[in-house]
Amino acid sequence: MRGSHVLLRPIDRATDAEPLYSVSHPPDGDPAIWTYLPDGPYDSPDHLGEMLAWAETSEDPLYFTLVGLPDQRPLGLASYLRITPEFGVIEIGHIWFGVPLQRTTAATEAIYLLAAHVFDDLGYRRLEWKCNALNAASRRAAERFGFSFEGVFRNHQVVKGRNRDTAWYAITDDEWPAIRSGFEAWLAPGNFDRDGIQLRSLADLMARPRR
Repeated sequence: MRGSHVLLRPIDRATDAEPLYSVSHPPDGDPAIWTYLPDGPYDSPDHLGEMLAWAETSEDPLYFTLVGLPDQRPLGLASYLRITPEFGVIEIGHIWFGVPLQRTTAATEAIYLLAAHVFDDLGYRRLEWKCNALNAASRRAAERFGFSFEGVFRNHQVVKGRNRDTAWYAITDDEWPAIRSGFEAWLAPGNFDRDGIQLRSLADLMARPRR
């Protein structure tokens, strides 16, 4: 999946381990990335490479490396998971953005590409986003990207020895056209000034009726 700012491609352990480790671990990366994820942090690029070797062969979750354009530097990971074609339901998760990708146009475009593929190419009915209920940043992101909050599953999991209450969010196929229009209007070059500052927010452009 290729956009103007980011490419989502299959993981390549040989080329991805070193740069992904660099953007997600000190001294240049942010260790807070791993607080709510089920894996990490890692001891070394080789250690991260072991996870990537598994991810290369996994079909669910189905992982992608997020590669910045035009330099094609690996900057993060994302996946489809809990893939249920018979019901037209799929989730995006295991998402992390390295420091250079955080709060960028490329990060928003990556989520747009994942969602557009689900609804426009695969014809799915429902796209889910789940996160630890304590993960305020992930919850804000879900809402910014147009997902509707559906509730909290209490005592849902134990992750890294800690209880996890899981917040559920989703977009349905009838909501997608308005959300897609919002993404595309926000990503349009005309929505940014010469310094790359947005003229209108994604929330402003994604106004839609709520159920």
